Formats: sequence, C-alpha cells, structure tokens
Amino acid sequence: MADLPADMTAIAIRSPGPPDVLVPERRPLPQPKEGEILVKVAAAGVNRPDVMQRKGLYPPPPGAPDIPGLEIAGEVVAVGPGVARWTRGDRVMALVSGGGYAAYCAAHESHALPIPPGMSDVEAAAVPETFFTVWTNLFDRGALKSGETVLIHGGTSGIGTTAIQLAKAFGARVFTTAGSDEKCAACRKLGADLAINYRTQDFVREVKQATDGKGVDVILDMVAGEYVTRNYEAAAADGRIVQIAVQGGPKATVDVSKLMLKRLTHTGSTLRARPVADKAAVARAVEANVLPLLASGKVKPIIFRTFPLVEAAAAHALMESSTHIGKIVLTT
Repeated sequence: MADLPADMTAIAIRSPGPPDVLVPERRPLPQPKEGEILVKVAAAGVNRPDVMQRKGLYPPPPGAPDIPGLEIAGEVVAVGPGVARWTRGDRVMALVSGGGYAAYCAAHESHALPIPPGMSDVEAAAVPETFFTVWTNLFDRGALKSGETVLIHGGTSGIGTTAIQLAKAFGARVFTTAGSDEKCAACRKLGADLAINYRTQDFVREVKQATDGKGVDVILDMVAGEYVTRNYEAAAADGRIVQIAVQGGPKATVDVSKLMLKRLTHTGSTLRARPVADKAAVARAVEANVLPLLASGKVKPIIFRTFPLVEAAAAHALMESSTHIGKIVLTT
C-alpha cells in the first residue's frame, strides 16, 4: 500500500440530525484486515438505512466504520492476508457494513462480486445492498416461486424497482403500491402487472379483486405499522409476509386469529448485522442467480440521480423527499 495516500475524503455524521449534519472530512485510509480487500470507491449507493444512521436510529454494528454507506463499486487497490479471489485492478461491487461514503473502503472478499462487462460503476454501486436484500427476503425467506403472486410495497424505491424486475424475471405475477399515478406508471413500465396508488386506492381491495378473492402468495413490506393488519387481509391462505423495514412504525395491533386461520408466515430480516458467513452465502446466491440477469441486461438497477460524494447531504434530502424513482448514488 506504499503507493496509496495516507488519508482520504469521507463523509462524517457530525451529530444525529437532518441531512446537513453530513460533512466531508479527512480520515485515515482503511487498512484491509484478514480476508478483506481495499476498494478505491468510484460510486456508492444511498439507502434508507444510511438515513436512519444519520438520525441516530441505526448505529453501525460492532467493528464497522462510523462512516455511512452500505454498498460500493470501484477498483481493488490492495488485499489483506488470506484473500484468494481478488487481485489489484479487479473491478468489484461490494456489500459493506459501513464506510461506503468515502474515497476508499474495505470490504470482505466474500461480499464482493465482479462488475459485469459493460456495467458502469454507478449502476454497479446500486446493486449490492438492494439486490442482496431482495434476493434473501423475497426468494429465500419468502420462497417466491414461478406462477405465484407477489405484492411489493414501495414499488419505486430502490428495493421496489429491483423486486419488481426480479419477481418478473423469475415468473411471478407482480402487484405493487406507489404514492402517485406517475410512480404507478413507472412500476408498470418495469413489469408490474398491477400498480396501486395507495393514496387513492385500497390495496387490499385491489389485490383481492385482481386475484378473484384469493389474495397474494407473498408480500414484501417495508412499512409495518398499520400495514401489518392490512397485509394479513391481502395475503392468500398459506401466504408469506416478509418484513424488511418499519417505516410506518415498529409496533402494530393485529388479530392473530387471521394469521392462524390463513396459516400465514410473517417473517423478516435485516442484512447489515448478519455474520460474515451469512452475507457470503447471500452473495453466492446472487452471483449464481442474479448476476447473469444483470450481465445480459434483463434486469438492471434504476438510477434516478447521482451526486458528488461531498454533496451527500443533498442526496439524503432527496431521498427523504420520496420523489425519486429508483436509486440515488454518490460518485467520487
């Protein structure tokens, strides 16, 4: 690492608060540990957990950097002891537990994937957190299969635009919710069979009508709160509800008898704090099942806007406005 700088620009959280607490500062260059690679970051994805961390609601797990950012793309510039797969000069996209909003970031080698030829760094930076999350929740925990129906809440979010495409690619019938007619149109363009404007339509009634009263087999939900009861109503017998966030609040009052009578499964997960081996298994599954679709262009990350790294505060303000369709990405 003798040819690399001693320090770098990174985005710090000055104190919990609004977007303007994100400030660029100089930090020491990360040193790759056992099994880690050091990536010169070309682009980093912006995600809702970053916003929660900025607000003081989602602290990094033990040992993770306090710098926000959970997904990166760039070039390997150094490797730690024991690294077998990657060498200097490789283009990779990687899931990280923090540190992505910086000029350089360390990642575990098993959490990195090769960037397909023809894919830009900006597109690649929008893959790891989002596609890993969708795969492990929709297909592993939710066990979505070809021919089934799925309801994806928040269809124009980074998660939503990814989930719509992957569910369609694997043969599901896709329903989604979004907050405007324009966003519903964007969901249909991505392949949704039915897009429901949750501000003007009742998603329970709409999915029941579209399924002849049966309901949907799988629901991917990042809202929670009062949506929990409504999801139970919208689910088919033996349906699976997968919780990936609680934007509507973490608490709900539910009629458990509905879960029992319909034989529902309500599960969920987070990704950041899971053990290295767990995330490595997700990475292998994504590489085997999803990377070919990305390489062929059959599915792709939807990029709404990019910002220079030093304008991370503006990127967060845009995310919190919820006017975006797809991903917001920082570039170095």
